[in-house]
Amino acid sequence: MNPIDPDDVLTVLGAAAWNPEEQSRARVAAGLALTVYEGHTRDQGTPYLEHPLAVVTLLRTEIGVRDPETLLLALLHDALEVAPESEALLVQHLGAPFAARLRAMTADHRLERRPKSLGDETRWRAKQAGLTPDELLVRLADRLHNLRDLAASPNLDRRRRFLRALNDFHLLLAEAARLLSPHLETAHALLQAEYVRQRQEVRP
Repeated sequence: MNPIDPDDVLTVLGAAAWNPEEQSRARVAAGLALTVYEGHTRDQGTPYLEHPLAVVTLLRTEIGVRDPETLLLALLHDALEVAPESEALLVQHLGAPFAARLRAMTADHRLERRPKSLGDETRWRAKQAGLTPDELLVRLADRLHNLRDLAASPNLDRRRRFLRALNDFHLLLAEAARLLSPHLETAHALLQAEYVRQRQEVRP
């Protein structure tokens, strides 16, 4: 597979349909995504950038999202998770409000570059429950892509833990938020359907 370049990222974003100011911002975000995710891989061994691009694609093609800022959040939603040190760069090029939204979408132990400890999961769940509808939509699309990608994970225990967390929290959160917008309603339906399919394939 050929390396992903900025034009590839712009195509996935659908930026050709955006206005000139939005396109300029998209080019900046594309460059940042290439920089921030470079050298990082998923546990499947694939380049990390493929995941946020898949989340953007899911939002556009299956949920119908067209808002540029939401799609840029999706593109960079894991930036501070994989590279907390990139925050200053994100502030410089995309602004402090955008970086603050990414902080809100990132677990504290990731931001603080430390191992997960007692109480972190509870705080992370509370943080996600406090997201704006657009931020939550990105996080639910992230969960959906991760769920679909479980088959490629070599860690069966991780898969089971992931499905348990979905049942205990994410599906309840999606259910509570589904009436906030048509996009969230669609995301809830997709997440629920994929969860059911996965449960049929993964034995307890």
